[in-house]
Amino acid sequence: MPLRRITQQSIEPLHGVAQTRALEQAAATRLPVHVLMGRAGLAVAQLAQALTPHARCIWVACGPGNNGGDGLIAATYLHQWALASGHGLQVVVTLLPAAQRPADAAWALAKAQAVGVQISEHPPETWDLSIDALLGIGVTRPPDGVMADWLSWLHHANAPCLCVDVPSGLDADNGRWLGHRDNDPTLGPAGERHTLALLTLKPGLFTYRGRDLAGQVWFDDLQCPPSSDVGTKALLAGRPDGGRSCTAGPHSDHKGSRGDVVVIGGQDIALCGAGMTGAAVLAARAALHGGAGRVLVGLLEGADSRTAWDPVAPELMFRHLDLLLRDGALSHATTVCGCGGGQAVAAVLATVLPRAPRLVLDADALNAIATDEALQQQLTQRARRAWITVLTPHPLEAARLLGTDTARVMADRLLAADELAERFQAVCVLKGSGTVIAAPGKVPMINPTGNAALATAGTGDVLAGLVGAALAAPELTSEQALQRVADAVYQHGWLADHWPTESGALSASRLAERVRPVR
Repeated sequence: MPLRRITQQSIEPLHGVAQTRALEQAAATRLPVHVLMGRAGLAVAQLAQALTPHARCIWVACGPGNNGGDGLIAATYLHQWALASGHGLQVVVTLLPAAQRPADAAWALAKAQAVGVQISEHPPETWDLSIDALLGIGVTRPPDGVMADWLSWLHHANAPCLCVDVPSGLDADNGRWLGHRDNDPTLGPAGERHTLALLTLKPGLFTYRGRDLAGQVWFDDLQCPPSSDVGTKALLAGRPDGGRSCTAGPHSDHKGSRGDVVVIGGQDIALCGAGMTGAAVLAARAALHGGAGRVLVGLLEGADSRTAWDPVAPELMFRHLDLLLRDGALSHATTVCGCGGGQAVAAVLATVLPRAPRLVLDADALNAIATDEALQQQLTQRARRAWITVLTPHPLEAARLLGTDTARVMADRLLAADELAERFQAVCVLKGSGTVIAAPGKVPMINPTGNAALATAGTGDVLAGLVGAALAAPELTSEQALQRVADAVYQHGWLADHWPTESGALSASRLAERVRPVR
């Protein structure tokens, strides 16, 4: 498949380092020597020319391995094209020394030298495009010395940067940045970033620090598509419609066919001085706008505090919590529990877990379960009844559930989400940059939408409510439920990506008003 741009519409298999190495070896056995590197360098050169067709100077920073070899071949093509066209493009290569280069990289260096590519000890003073070909998928330790200096310049230059395969210093499997410098995820002040993934798309490009470091991702399979027997590490869960479709549903729909959502949470300030009623209301509003037929709200209130209605969304139906738990309302609804639950939610979880066939657990419900083995047993037992459970932790909540720390969760977000899904036999939505959706026995998905505008209080409650609405339709299979969860996560991020600037800063209450039904 020829070089192409990866967008939010893309649904793509993602292959880890081990799988990519296996594909490389298989391709090398059936292709003539150096062909794969030749194709890779040509693809890099073609994209570089397309990105900056009028560039006067291109800096190619090459490492000592095969990633550097790809950069050298790209420089060779760019130099030859400039000579043939009389364009006047200057191609400057800086090359890290090596005691012995791999055979492909040594061949690439000889090719570059043979055509007169300029190899310099120092980068040019200015450049119109840089090509990062320092480190590939085999990185295991932080870049240091001259390489670290070059990376710092690449990151902060006021010019576009094209990364070969992966940004140097990025763990291709999980999106960790291994460097000890340049920890600002915004990177440079104005330079665009692009990454051309070669042979396979790597999951680290789409989650954690990878999203910032990679920028716009492009892909070329180098005419070596993976065979069907090669497993995938994850799936990029785009949507072909780009999140724009919103069907009203059949004319025969009614509020009963749309399903009910019950929201339990919103600890009252009178209980312990920490009021979080707004979190439950935000989740309920999102469920309402997300297409639920009815939304019932049971707040965790004291005896003297009885919220009767929401003047912004009077359609919400407030109920005494004891009434909701007693009259069987949970048995035919999707329950969203924990938003703003505070300390009070722990007391109701033992009742909710065995009574709610479809359950979204968020925030303080997750924290309560993390410290209570009896609740954990109740949670895992739900799967035996073929009930749907969705956990929506942020990294700290995930760490508490796993009995570890946030650093370990962030070190491998795919692994952490998988562990939570398997341990509790539930769908896990691990929030963050490149939200991961995992389910027992399934290849995890990485959501391609969303940005830092969602880093404000209440947006997670909106997501929980939207997921609840997505699951409210009756008679969903487990596969349909998983896809609806992924679609809800996609829409949540898509709304942030397409937030109208004239509306001012994104807030959770405004976000809840903009959500639409997941069909």
